[in-house]
Amino acid sequence: MTKLLDLPGINRVDVVAGVSLAGLMLPEAVAYAGIAGLPPHRAILAGIAGCLVYAIVGRSRFAIVSPTSSSAAILAATLAVIPGDDAVKASLATIAVALAGLLFVVAAGLRLGGITGFISRPVLRGFALGLAITIILHQLPILVGVPVQGSNIIAYAATLVAAISQWHAASVMTGGVALAALLSLKRLPGIPGAFLVLAAGILASVVFDLSSHGVALVGTIEILPQWPTLPDASWPAYSRLVQFTVPLVLILFAESWGTMRALALSHGDTLDVNRELGALGLANIASAVVQGMPVGAGFSAGFANEAAGAQSHIAAIFAAIGLAVLIACAGPLVARLPEPVLAAVVIAALTHALDPGPILRLKRLRRDFYVALGAAAGVLFFGVLNGMLLAIALSLAAMMHRLASPYVARLGRLAGSHNFVDLSRHVEATETPGIAIWRPGEPLFFGNADTVFAEILSRSREEAGLKAVVLSLEESSDLDSTALDALVEFDGAMRATGIRLQFARAHDRVRDLMAAAGMPDINARCSFSVDDAIAVVAPAATSGPQTP
Repeated sequence: MTKLLDLPGINRVDVVAGVSLAGLMLPEAVAYAGIAGLPPHRAILAGIAGCLVYAIVGRSRFAIVSPTSSSAAILAATLAVIPGDDAVKASLATIAVALAGLLFVVAAGLRLGGITGFISRPVLRGFALGLAITIILHQLPILVGVPVQGSNIIAYAATLVAAISQWHAASVMTGGVALAALLSLKRLPGIPGAFLVLAAGILASVVFDLSSHGVALVGTIEILPQWPTLPDASWPAYSRLVQFTVPLVLILFAESWGTMRALALSHGDTLDVNRELGALGLANIASAVVQGMPVGAGFSAGFANEAAGAQSHIAAIFAAIGLAVLIACAGPLVARLPEPVLAAVVIAALTHALDPGPILRLKRLRRDFYVALGAAAGVLFFGVLNGMLLAIALSLAAMMHRLASPYVARLGRLAGSHNFVDLSRHVEATETPGIAIWRPGEPLFFGNADTVFAEILSRSREEAGLKAVVLSLEESSDLDSTALDALVEFDGAMRATGIRLQFARAHDRVRDLMAAAGMPDINARCSFSVDDAIAVVAPAATSGPQTP
C-alpha cells in the first residue's frame, strides 16, 4: 500500500477517501438491493462497475456513481407491474439498466442535456421527501423485526404501529443503537461512520451471537458475475419495461446532475452536462454487463466523498477497489451483519431528505410550494413511478399556468432618464400623456397571445384621450403561428380603433415574422428601445386620432 501511495498522480488523501467510501457503499449496496428485490451482489457489482467507468469518462471529481435509493425504488416499482417469476424479473432488470444506459448515450449524442428541465427543483425536492418517507417506512419493519404489509402508505404505517407489541426486542435494540451511532457520527465530517457501524454490527453479531436471539443476518453474498441473457418474457412485458425506463432515466439524471452541479459550484469546477450524460450512460451499460442495478451519482455518497477530502477521480477508483476487496476478503464477516444495522444505514442516509427547510423556503418565496407538496404526496399515495409522473405533470402545469396568465405591465418613465419601469411597482415613475406603454411579462405563444392582446385592446379602448400605444416585445424572442396571427389581428383592431401602435425592442426573428405576415411599414413601426418608440409616436399623441 505504501508503494501504491507513492505512485505519480496518486494523492494519499484520495486513497483514504476512497477506502472510507467503500465502507459506506457496502452496506448501502446491500440495502438498496433489498429495496429493489434483487440479490445483494447485483448492487455491489453495479457500484464497482459504475465507479470505475465514471472515473474514466466523467468529470466530476466528487461523484460516486453507484446504486441509489431512488433508482432502486423506481426499479422495484417497475418490476412489480411486470408479470413473470423472479428469474424473469431479474433478467428484465438487467435489460432496464442497459436501456437506461443507451438512452443516456443517445441523449448525450443528441446533446439533450436540457432534459433535466423536465424535472424542476421543487419537484425533485418533493419527490425526494416522499421517496425518503416511503423507503424509511419500508425499512422500519426490518429494523424492528416484524413483517408488515399494506395496500398504501397509510395502511402500511398503521399496520406497523398496530404490531408494536410484536416488535422484536433484540432487533429493535440492535437497529436503534446503530441508527443513534450513525446520526451522531454524521456530525463528525471525515469519519467513515457507516464503516465503523458496519464493523461494530458484525462484531456485536459475533460476540453476542445475535442470530440465536432471533436477529436476522444478511447471510452469504455470492459474487457470481455472468453474461446477461434475454429472458423468456412476453412482448407486453418488454413494452412496459421500455415505458418505465424513461422515468428511471429522468430521475437518475436529475438526481445525479443536481449532486454533480452542487459540488462543482461549491468548488469552482466546470462540468459539461452532455459529457456527464454520456458518462452515466456508459456506467449503466457497464453495470448491465455485470448484471448490476441502475447507477447514478447519489447525494449521500457524493457529499460523503467531498467530506472525506477527495481531490480527484482517484477516490472513486479506490472506492471501487476497496468495495471489491471488502467483499472478497470479508465475505464471511459481512454474512454476519445484522439486517437491522443495514436498515439503520439506509434510514441514516436518507435523513437529509427529511429536512423541510427547502420546501418551507418555497412557501416563503410563494413559488412552487404546492408543486413540491404535490410531488411528495404523489409518491406517498400513488407509488414511486406514478408519483414521479404526477410530479412532472404538476411542474409542467404550473409552468403553463404562469405562461398562459402573464402579467402585463404598464410602463412609465423614471424622471430625468431613458428608463421605463412598471408603474405599479414604482410610484415615482410617470406616464407619457396620450401614450400607453405595455410589456407582457412572459413570452407570447399560442396559450397566452389572445389573452394578452385582448387585455391591452380592452384597456386601450377604455382609456380616454389615448392616441398611441407602445408594445414592448422584449420577452418574446420568437413567435409561433398562433401568436403571430393574434398579433396581426391585434394590429388591425388597434388601427380600427384609431390608436397608433408602435413596437419596441422587437427581436430580429420577430421582425422577420411580422414582415412575412404582411404587417404594413413594419420596419418603421419597430424601435430598438421604448424611448425611441415614444419619440416616434409623440406627434400622434399630440394630434387628432388616426384614420382607420
